[in-house]
This record gives sequence, C-alpha cells and structure tokens, in this order.
Amino acid sequence: MTTPSDTTRRDFLMSLAGAGAVLAAPRAVFGNTLSAQETLPTRPIPGTEETLPIVGFGSSKPVLEIPTEGTEPVAGVIRMLLEYGGRVVDTSPRTPDIDAEFGQVLVAPEFSGRLFVATKINTDGEASGIAQMRQNQELVAGSRTLDLLQVESMRDLDVHWPNVRRWKDSGEARYIGVTTSSIAQHEAFEAFMRTQPLDFVQMNYSVMEPNAEDRLLPLAQDLGLGVLTNRPFMNGTYFGRVSGRDLPEWASEFDCASWAQFSLKYILAHPSVTCALTETTNPEHMAENIESAFGRLPDEATKRRMRELVQDF
Repeated sequence: MTTPSDTTRRDFLMSLAGAGAVLAAPRAVFGNTLSAQETLPTRPIPGTEETLPIVGFGSSKPVLEIPTEGTEPVAGVIRMLLEYGGRVVDTSPRTPDIDAEFGQVLVAPEFSGRLFVATKINTDGEASGIAQMRQNQELVAGSRTLDLLQVESMRDLDVHWPNVRRWKDSGEARYIGVTTSSIAQHEAFEAFMRTQPLDFVQMNYSVMEPNAEDRLLPLAQDLGLGVLTNRPFMNGTYFGRVSGRDLPEWASEFDCASWAQFSLKYILAHPSVTCALTETTNPEHMAENIESAFGRLPDEATKRRMRELVQDF
C-alpha cells in the first residue's frame, strides 16, 4: 500500500468524462486486488478501428538504469502491464549499447508481437535524425515499420518533420506525432497541431499541471488526434508535495485510494486522453497505476475540487 513516505515514485494514468463516469464496474480498489481476468479499458485511436489500453509505460528514464540495474526491472514492469492487457511502451533514443539491451527485452519471446512501441527522434540535424530513425528500427529487431514515430520536445522540428512524413508515406511508420513536456512550449505546440497532419500528440498533463485542458486537449479532440500524456507525477516532484498529507475522504467517491491514483484518475477523466504514460521500475507501482483504470472517475466539479486542493501544496 502506498503511504505518505512513498515520495520517490514516478508513475500514474487514465481518462473519461461526465458525472459519475465509470471505466469498469465499481470494485475494491488498491491493495493488489486485480484479478487475472480483469483487463485495462481501451480507447480508440481516432479515425481508426484500432484501440489502445489507457495506461502505458513511459520507459525513457527507467531504461537509463539498465547499465547499473540490468534489464529485469524494466522487463518486470512490462510483464505486469501485459498481464492486465496493457501494451503501450513509449521510448526515447539512448546510447546504442543501452538500446541494444532494451531492444532484447522488447523482442523477447514473452513480449514479441504484443506491444505498441512509440519511438522518438530527439536530436539536431537531418543526418542525426535519420540515424536515430534507423536506431529505432533496430530497437524493435530491425522492423521496417514502427508503430508510432514522434519528434520529441519539438526538437529541430522543421528539419525532421518532412522526413517523418515521408517515412509514414513509405510505410516505415504507421502513425506519426510530436511531443512536449513543457508548458512553455504549449503555444508553439498548438500552432503546429493546427497546421500539420498529425496522428498523435503527447503532452504534459496532471492535476498539478492541468494547463493542457485549456486549449491543447480540446483541440486534439476537435482534430481527431490520439493523445498520450506524460509527467503524471511531475518527474517525482508531485510525491514530494503530497508527502505527509492525508488523502481527502471524498477521494473514495471516485474509487481513489492513494495520491498516485488521485493524479492518474484526474488525467483519465479527460475524454481526449487515449493513454496515460507512467514511468517506474517497480512492478507493484505499475499494478497500482493499473488499478486507477478501474472504478469511477471524477466529474468536472470534482476535478475542480482536486485542483483547488493541490494548488497550495
């Protein structure tokens, strides 16, 4: 069970709107109560017949621990995600040595063919971007076709985007998109969304960083874009702010039993969110995040109450 001392966690997820919104039948929440028969709810990728589970794994930082901790912590988290029907794994290019080890995890027999792997380009210069594209393909065992290719943090976007579009046209990427994790980029991000043909956007969004719901999330819904969210716990800062504070009793009204679930349920209550990404190397934390996908979600009045509660933390 999560206690106020659990301040180093980096996980969280979820989405849907409306008063008394429910993702699955009301149930006991938290304490590893999920059964093997329960699977994560899914949401459609707009404009397609494909769906994605609403909780995923943001692997960028956990993968950096592979040189010191080995691959088992990351493999354990993916194993837990798959056990409950999850399959979204978001990645970012790392050193070739680290990516080689991580790639062995992604294509291991127990995982092969079961994952939706979101890859990124995060570099300056066209030649370097092309090299990262090839590194991404090697990450998934030399597959010619990537599930999702994103330009991370809008980095050198004008240079990379024409190639990204060509790679989709050639069949080397099924979906393409762009990411941000900074409120300072939201204005430029919105302008890009309005002018370019995107399939997905990825953005920072949480109970303590709700800015995306003002313009970006409604725009994504209007444009029919898939949405991944990052920074559910503000890279761990969130847990430092809630440390030592009691979860409000009214959190039980939307089946919330921990501060981690408090943020994730806020995220998942927005109808534009396709999948919330969480970062962790602890399978038990991933199980807690997965539990956020079940039971009731907060309505708009409750979300306002949640924001007001944490704004002074």
